[in-house]
Amino acid sequence: MTSLALGTLGLALSLLVPEALARARWCARVPRASVVLWQAVTLASVLSAVGVVLVGPEELVRALGSGPAVEAGALVGALLVAALITARLLVSLAGVMVRSRRRRARHAQLVDLLDRAEQRTGLQAPGAAPLRVLDGPLPLAYCLPGRSPRVVLSGAALTTLSPPQVAAVLAHEQAHLQARHDLVLESFTAVYRAVPAPLRSRTPLDAVHLLLEMAADDAARARCGAAPLHAALRAMSTAGDLAAGTADGSRPPRAEDRDRRLARLAVPAEPTRLLRSAVLVLAVAVLVLPTVFLVWPWLTQALLDLPALPRP
Repeated sequence: MTSLALGTLGLALSLLVPEALARARWCARVPRASVVLWQAVTLASVLSAVGVVLVGPEELVRALGSGPAVEAGALVGALLVAALITARLLVSLAGVMVRSRRRRARHAQLVDLLDRAEQRTGLQAPGAAPLRVLDGPLPLAYCLPGRSPRVVLSGAALTTLSPPQVAAVLAHEQAHLQARHDLVLESFTAVYRAVPAPLRSRTPLDAVHLLLEMAADDAARARCGAAPLHAALRAMSTAGDLAAGTADGSRPPRAEDRDRRLARLAVPAEPTRLLRSAVLVLAVAVLVLPTVFLVWPWLTQALLDLPALPRP
């Protein structure tokens, strides 16, 4: 029964919960806490899948009454398969990280070569990531995370936006860099690519991408005010959304999601401390459910049965 419960929970966390969570409007009020909840849901779904692999064979062998030796063999085999699943996830994560860093390194070299240093005079804030300005007809802004981060603006952004709006855009991108949102996106990308195609969904990746944009918006609003940020995003909306990781090839939020962000910025921020605490508690509960209440009791009992094996 444990394997059935884990399988049901894993499918719910992989297929049903993400769709419901992506439509939940309260996530926009606490984007950082909501990202933690998404991380908990994703990790819990992975743990549930690993749990099914661990529990299923041993429960089947025990139900057939094959004896402790066969049960122990089934447990060892299940552990090996679970290790392979974990290794697949780790390999996927390593591949995503390596490819992202290579792309960023090449991109950084290009923006350093094409930088119009004379246009960024007076824009570089002390302690902030280096700023690069590129020629371009469209107002664009993005960041290149990593050990040597950079913020990139197009010349059109400097001519289109007022100084307070430029400061808000820079604060938005600096927030991405300071919070290392790129690492969060890389982890979700790795899980997405490691999951078999029939069970794969972009919903978590796209939802987290949007929430990270909202988190950066909140940081920029706290530093520069809502009005300059809202005006800057409106002015730049025709060129696409401000997106951490856009230079790495990840998709920006959809147009309708961008409109939701802009509408959210137009209204004053509401007190969210209680909601934030509730979302974090929910994240802990989601993560604890498959591990503590399902897998751990079964694993404890299965290990206790091992000493009963006949010895030569």
